[in-house]
Amino acid sequence: MQRDAPLRVGESDGQLAIAYIVKAWPRLSETFILNEIIGLERRGVSIRIFSVKDPNPGPIHDRVALVRANVTYLSLRSHWKVALPANFRSLRRRPARYVRTLLMAIVKVLSHRRRHRGSPALGLRALAAVRHLLEAGYVADVLFGRPATHLHAHFASSPTLVALLTSRITGVPYTLTAHAKDIYVSHPDDLRAKLREARAVVTCTEYNRQHLLSRYPRECGGKLFRVYHGLDASLFRCAPSHTPPPEPQEAVILSVARLVEKKGLDDLLAAAEILRLRGYRFRLEIIGTGPLRETLKAQAKRLGLEDRVTLLGAQPYEAVRLAYRRAAVFALPCRVAADGDRDGIPNVLLEAVASGVPVVSTPVSGIPELIECDRSGLLVEPNNPGMLADALDRILTSPELRARLTEAARAKLDEHFSLDRCSARLLALFHAVQAA
Repeated sequence: MQRDAPLRVGESDGQLAIAYIVKAWPRLSETFILNEIIGLERRGVSIRIFSVKDPNPGPIHDRVALVRANVTYLSLRSHWKVALPANFRSLRRRPARYVRTLLMAIVKVLSHRRRHRGSPALGLRALAAVRHLLEAGYVADVLFGRPATHLHAHFASSPTLVALLTSRITGVPYTLTAHAKDIYVSHPDDLRAKLREARAVVTCTEYNRQHLLSRYPRECGGKLFRVYHGLDASLFRCAPSHTPPPEPQEAVILSVARLVEKKGLDDLLAAAEILRLRGYRFRLEIIGTGPLRETLKAQAKRLGLEDRVTLLGAQPYEAVRLAYRRAAVFALPCRVAADGDRDGIPNVLLEAVASGVPVVSTPVSGIPELIECDRSGLLVEPNNPGMLADALDRILTSPELRARLTEAARAKLDEHFSLDRCSARLLALFHAVQAA
């Protein structure tokens, strides 16, 4: 495991002004970014948010209201009347840098054309390159009036590309946080260029850090850091460890996830059928939305679980917190998707632990860094509904096991995943970047 010692937090935390570039703000499934910004603002960091996409419809976290940062939306579809004049101003202020950045973007598209001659995606890739350059020119114009000490992008996909292009135009350095799909699904050449030019690279698990070091040693050597996503555990009511679980026949099995392949929710439904055949009376509540909603709904009907399974869709954060309080067990049987996508450490596992709910998951990616099997939760093989059902069975029928797991998990959370600790470590890294 990477040691924390080399990074030291300075006494004065109010000197940084950071431009955060994210995919979409606010985004219900990205609580970790919201928590991070709140944690840094509490330490006096001035933040301005640039969102590549317009905000998603639907519920948002109530804690978004705590964020003081101004938000600039970069979507050309909605804001081209502002973005185009901003680019002309950026070109006028920094003509050499802007033109050089434009030429480099053109060369990149032409290089891709040579490698993938005849690819139908080439036109879309060229349009995306132009779009991201215009977004970067827009960011550069805003930063001319409100300077930033550096840029920080979340996800090594479009946000980092915008940060890279903005850095080339302005000379302001950038850092990035790489998470999951952006690491394992991105084209290696694209990711390599983004890692190479970054002043520092952050990732949210030791599993990710080791993967990046093994695949991109030249680009990451000496500047790759693991910083966990932090959680303010005070927002969640942790049930006392001596409190017995609800009776099995009244149990609520909870999962909170995007309805996508890597979450393994089809395995959870299959495990629920096994529990039903064993005579359990329970409710399975799944909070979240995504492309597999109708598929999961059809599976529940096919298995005869319509009266036991509820797909609640996206819910406000307060409703999610209440759901943890009524849950007997939290289940998230993650897997590696067919395209290689996988989770880091899902934030919902932290929330379940903070709420005093025992967790059943899988040893995929960084999950064992939080959930140690038979110590702070139960881990089962991915794609194995039988093992999943057995683990749920163990927790639902053993108050002693439930108490032991939740107590150890909360201690692990407090030691390694507190928002205060993780914010301090990230801020130390940002100070080190500024001082370099």
